[in-house]
Amino acid sequence: MTSTKSVEQRMVAAAKKASRESDALHALRDYAAEKARVDANTIRLRALRLEKEAAETRAAAELAEQTKAAGPAPKRARSRKRPETPV
Repeated sequence: MTSTKSVEQRMVAAAKKASRESDALHALRDYAAEKARVDANTIRLRALRLEKEAAETRAAAELAEQTKAAGPAPKRARSRKRPETPV
């Protein structure tokens, strides 16, 4: 027959094992929830960045179109450099 002490030890060991498994499942759920939160934030930020880049591209295209419609810019007169006089 098994002694009472060994039965108690096995019960304590089984309780510890169940506690560790429960902690592991809880940690895994927390990890999955955090990963989902980070992924959702990444998707949100990516969408904002793409929207901003598209707006910048449209603004640059409109500016180029306005510049093109205005015609070429007039040429500026070049200034002459004066020769330096010896002192």
